Amino acid sequence: MVALAALVLAAGCGGVDRAGPPAGATVERVVDGDTIVLADGRRVRLVQIDAPEVAERECYSRGSTAALRRLLPDGVRVELQPDPALDDVDRYGRLLRYVRRGGTNVNLTLVRNGAAAPYFFDGDRGRYAGEFLDAAREARHAERGLWRACLRTQLDPDRSVETLR
Repeated sequence: MVALAALVLAAGCGGVDRAGPPAGATVERVVDGDTIVLADGRRVRLVQIDAPEVAERECYSRGSTAALRRLLPDGVRVELQPDPALDDVDRYGRLLRYVRRGGTNVNLTLVRNGAAAPYFFDGDRGRYAGEFLDAAREARHAERGLWRACLRTQLDPDRSVETLR
């Protein structure tokens, strides 16, 4: 019996996802192409991606914001998924999360559609890093979103996206 208990404990400790299940929340509004505000007031920065900055009037910033608004209209329910390999919050106190709506990884969809680019802050690569890179390369090759509007933009996931016309 003791051996069985030890086996169960060992199996449970080794395979547990430290992040736990995604937490549900309601979107109050989209701030820009990679940030949302939840109904409870928390701000969420979509992790591992970067979209052009609206405040700086970067190329395709309005397009990125519109793309996120289409995916996350006000009042929609989402799941927030942390990545145990990455920081939990950024320097502005925003939660860093993958956002899922109906099973769709919104962060990845934005990159696939060319509305955002992968961004691995401090070089840290989370669980979907490879998928983000593949999606960005495909979007760039197909000239979708910012890759069409801002042709001189470089794909460099270790730096925030700098959209150049």
